Amino acid sequence: MTKIDVGKLIIESADEIYEAILARKKPSMKFPLRNLQNVKYDPKKGFFELRGRRKERTLTVNTVKAFAQTLRMMALSKELVKTNDIATKREAYYVSKNWGEARFHEQPESDTVMDDVEAYFSVNREQLGFIPEEKGGDIAGKLIVIDEDRATKKKLRIDCTKFGSGAYSIPTSVEHLEFETEAKFILAIETAGMFQRLVKHNYWSTANCILISLGGVPSRACRRFIRRLADDKKLPVYVFVDGDPYGFGNIYRTLKVGSGNAAHLNEFFCVPQASFLGITPDDIIDYKLPTHPLKDVDIKRAKDSLKNDPFILHHKQWQVAISKLVQMGVRAEQQALAAHGLNHVIDTYLPKKLAHPEKFLP
Repeated sequence: MTKIDVGKLIIESADEIYEAILARKKPSMKFPLRNLQNVKYDPKKGFFELRGRRKERTLTVNTVKAFAQTLRMMALSKELVKTNDIATKREAYYVSKNWGEARFHEQPESDTVMDDVEAYFSVNREQLGFIPEEKGGDIAGKLIVIDEDRATKKKLRIDCTKFGSGAYSIPTSVEHLEFETEAKFILAIETAGMFQRLVKHNYWSTANCILISLGGVPSRACRRFIRRLADDKKLPVYVFVDGDPYGFGNIYRTLKVGSGNAAHLNEFFCVPQASFLGITPDDIIDYKLPTHPLKDVDIKRAKDSLKNDPFILHHKQWQVAISKLVQMGVRAEQQALAAHGLNHVIDTYLPKKLAHPEKFLP
């Protein structure tokens, strides 16, 4: 990612607003609309891009609070960048309690304004000095991560096979990391439970791979880590999630092509080379997996993706798979494979699937 002087961008924007006020004009800011209706998908590029529609925030009597909150968030970011400090999203919310009438009453309000500022400058929140609450993800397997000691700046070689029963945690910023590996592929796993099972039995050694726990919808740091590792070492990425509309349309799709909410950054925070290993609707049938009925929210999510998701609309295979799941009316978890034995996933399921990656969903 290109290094951007965020402090300079904030000052220039503030100067424009200040000059507009001095000229007795109504200052305004334009933000890209962040939703699936304002993105397009080009398979050659491999990620969601903004179409260009924007919303304008003009200073009026009705918008004065939102305008002030946006400026205060920009000022907080400027201070963080200047002092080389960070603030979690939660901390930023509490800092606003000192902003008088501009304070936020609930964190979702501050999160939305933070996202607006990020989109306004077309940078990621980490460049603004803001970091998420959640950690990036866990790594185990044949990978050496080269980091640096913060105090001495000396290189640190972190061997991801040497964590015993634990795992290496992805840091919030991964741009400075370097990698060494002879692994054949990356296996990205939705649930911590399945990740722990594979780590317990050293599956990374058996399959000569790198295991990465996504922890549900993967954090930006996790997505960026996988993207940088896959690009740098030319590794395929196979994604193993639950067989349900959320796993398909949120977890997998977000990892592969990004989201509407972060469309201004998808180019850097997605993994176009990823492909879907399972659980598929065919897996549910072929492996006679125990299932749960689809909930109303599952059905709605599936139908929405079939109607509105540019990625799903582009790939006939995904339309068929999601439609089949809706017709079956069921969903299956990764752990359902345990019905055939706790290590069925290691002994049978993964070996059979990995023997034919050409059959994976795109």
